[in-house]
Amino acid sequence: MITRRDFLKNGGGLVGAAVLSRTAVANVPEAPVQTSPRTQPPQEPSAGRPYNAVVTLNGWTLPWRMKAGWKEFHLVAEPVVRELAPGMKAHLWGYNGQSPGPTIECVEGDRVRIFVTNKLPEATSIHWHGIILPNGMDGVSGLTQPHIPAGKTFVYEFVMGKSGTFMYHPHADEMVQMAMGMMGSIVVHPRNPRFMPVDRDFVLLLSAFMVEPGAYTPKVAEMLDFNLWAINSRVFPGVDSLPVRLGDRVRVRMGNLSMTNHPLHIHGHHMEVTITDGGWVPRTARWPETTVDVGVGQVRAIEFVADNPGDWPLHCHKSHHTMNAMGHNLPTMIGVDHRGIAQKIMKLVPDYMVMGERGMGDMSEMEMPLPDNTLPMMTGKGPFGPIEMGGMFTVIKIREGLARNDYNDPGWYKHPAGTVAYEWTGAAPAAQRAVPEPRTEQGTAREYRARKPSGHAGH
Repeated sequence: MITRRDFLKNGGGLVGAAVLSRTAVANVPEAPVQTSPRTQPPQEPSAGRPYNAVVTLNGWTLPWRMKAGWKEFHLVAEPVVRELAPGMKAHLWGYNGQSPGPTIECVEGDRVRIFVTNKLPEATSIHWHGIILPNGMDGVSGLTQPHIPAGKTFVYEFVMGKSGTFMYHPHADEMVQMAMGMMGSIVVHPRNPRFMPVDRDFVLLLSAFMVEPGAYTPKVAEMLDFNLWAINSRVFPGVDSLPVRLGDRVRVRMGNLSMTNHPLHIHGHHMEVTITDGGWVPRTARWPETTVDVGVGQVRAIEFVADNPGDWPLHCHKSHHTMNAMGHNLPTMIGVDHRGIAQKIMKLVPDYMVMGERGMGDMSEMEMPLPDNTLPMMTGKGPFGPIEMGGMFTVIKIREGLARNDYNDPGWYKHPAGTVAYEWTGAAPAAQRAVPEPRTEQGTAREYRARKPSGHAGH
């Protein structure tokens, strides 16, 4: 965390276009910085209305101060370096040292004042996605407010009138700034802390990047061909697990600011959607699912009771979204015998490696030479071998005996005897096949009749 002295020394003391006096600068709240990619513990409220604090996976909650009835926060838009996973870093833009920016937590009815300092090389703004507020605080540059020039600070003031899960992101040079990682989550807790309570409450923000092998900066003009699918700007195996106590009621809040939808799937449990962008889903309107589709610009929160111990995956069910740095122009070589041609090629290219004739699973164990700052397509080790995943994938680790606020990784699950799939060593059963029907010279013995269409109405 940086101190107030560090903040003032770095020149973050301008509001609007006016230069402030020392007294005015002293009234600007501190702008804490967090650079660690590890999940930080929940930040319990020190003042104001009580609430059950959330845990931002691989992230943190922005501290705030109370001043004359206002809850004050300070966001700094700036270039950041984000470790996407061990072995790869990206040069992004974010807030307060990270992409995504810190989660903003408050309570329904809070009066909120958010200072936004721009340390980017261009103008910016912040839109408070999904929050109902005065038009002039909506954060659309040129339409509802002036741009925030580089080096300046603007102030947003509004009342959080509705509890739920929301997001923040720029509405200035949006294609560039969002592609560079500028986004964050907002959680507005119910005024009544006993309304829809849960034991563990996690926050995930889904995004995508196109970072070419060996590069550090995303291609901001990419629209379709992304190669890194991220949860809170991390990809597996860099995504932390979700430690959960057996029997806990768990909420997972998921916002999507990527360029496509994500069907998020959990194993071992049924879940219900309890929150959308518009607010809480009444209990009578919920139904059980194992997969929920989170569309572009949408928020969905799911809840489940963690009554089935183990290490259960949580992942996007688009298979390409659970891989890293993957090219999409690979030919399918399954079933092709490379043996003869491979020997000839290796005489010319000694490092040539046969790939894909038996599928791509072998790539998880190959030690292929990669450009610097590039992740393997499939990676991650589990207790039984390679997990062969990447991208939008993590693990919910449900354990008996965890303390209420214990979010440390409990390690791999120890399966009770006789509960792990095993190899069959007996005789293989004969395959049962259907007996084909007898055929005649004209075909099968069956008789078919066809009716000729009489028109094209409706076509």
